[in-house]
Amino acid sequence: MRLCHLTDLPDGHSRGFDPQGRGQDSLLLVRRGGQVHAWLDRCPHHGTPMAWRKDAYLNAAGDRIVCAAHGALFDIETGLCTLGPCLGDRLQALPITVHPSGEVHLADDALQETSP
Repeated sequence: MRLCHLTDLPDGHSRGFDPQGRGQDSLLLVRRGGQVHAWLDRCPHHGTPMAWRKDAYLNAAGDRIVCAAHGALFDIETGLCTLGPCLGDRLQALPITVHPSGEVHLADDALQETSP
C-alpha cells in the first residue's frame, strides 16, 4: 500500500497516515537521512495516539518521538522508550519498503495484524 513519496517527507520530519480511512492517523513515519522508520501511532503506555497536532510526532530537537499524552520519549530508530512512564517499552514497528523511485509502501497486511 503506497503511503507517500520521499519528497513528501522531508529529512528530519515526521508524518502521520490513515491508510484504513478511519479518520485518525494509525501510523507514523519519521525520516532521518536516507532511512524511513514506520511505527504504529499508539503509545505503549495507554494505547493513545502520539501526535500533539497533525504530523507533530517529534520533540523540539527533532531527535526523539514524543507522546503528547504524557511526554514519553522514544528513540526514532528502535522505538525504545528512553524517558517516561513506559520506560523500556517499545513502539510497534511496521514493515515498509522504500523503492528506488522514492515511493514508500506499507505491507498490505501490516495494520490488520495490529488492530485492537
